[in-house]
Amino acid sequence: MVNWPRYNKSMVRRGEVVLDFAVIKNWDNELDKINDGKEGALYRYPDSFVQLLGYMRAYFHLPYRQTEGVVRAHAGKEIPSIPDYSTINRRINKLNIKINEKIGNDIIIALDSTGIKIANRGEWLRHKWNVRKGYLKIHVAVDINKKKIVSLEVTSEEVHDGSRLKKLVSNASENNDVKRVIADGAYDSKENFRYLFDNGIEAAIKVRKNSSDRSIGCYPRKIAVLKQLKNFEKWKDSVSYGYRWITETVFSSVKRTFGEYVSARKYSNMVKEMMLKASLYNMFIIRK
Repeated sequence: MVNWPRYNKSMVRRGEVVLDFAVIKNWDNELDKINDGKEGALYRYPDSFVQLLGYMRAYFHLPYRQTEGVVRAHAGKEIPSIPDYSTINRRINKLNIKINEKIGNDIIIALDSTGIKIANRGEWLRHKWNVRKGYLKIHVAVDINKKKIVSLEVTSEEVHDGSRLKKLVSNASENNDVKRVIADGAYDSKENFRYLFDNGIEAAIKVRKNSSDRSIGCYPRKIAVLKQLKNFEKWKDSVSYGYRWITETVFSSVKRTFGEYVSARKYSNMVKEMMLKASLYNMFIIRK
């Protein structure tokens, strides 16, 4: 059942976050800090303001020129100067965006990945001209309670899901105490089981169907194999494996809100764009 008051509040909050020009209150102090010791031309716009412009672009799907127009129309009299579109482009892609949500102790995270198109050219063009632009792979770790992204990795489509477990868990553990990791069979490897065991984290990873109960070389994985072969449904309930669906909910929300594609052309800028979208998604989530 939908909690409509909560839903309505979250929709209102999106407008407050995306068009919050309150960042200008600390304009001079922030500029002094980022320009301290800087060589060459000094920055004219603080990072918090530039990040706000990045959020506006991500949410409203704005080109850089239209982003400049929004600033001129809505904050022209409030800020000391208006950045042009090329400055907005350059500064947004220099931002150091990190997904470092602090949730707390004993959190349970679910891992998964999804594909994001690297161009919104339409399927007709792809079939007409036999063009295949490929896609990005977005790997996430999501807290199953808050439904927030606590770690994110962007790779090319060739990168296997299982290879990103260490990095995702490591990033999530920087500000949180991870109790358990829930993941599907793509993350099943002795290396991943061993890594989680060595770090005191329970591995709720589905093992491959053809796994042998005589598996050797990794005791933690062997225990998981024995439990799943004996009674898979009981194992699922004991580790809350069904909560993997939360990652699909997050992917659906991100794609519905920001689109199923990135507009950037350079790979480094694509990564930056997805980091901005994930950061903004977390800001949209209302704490209970």
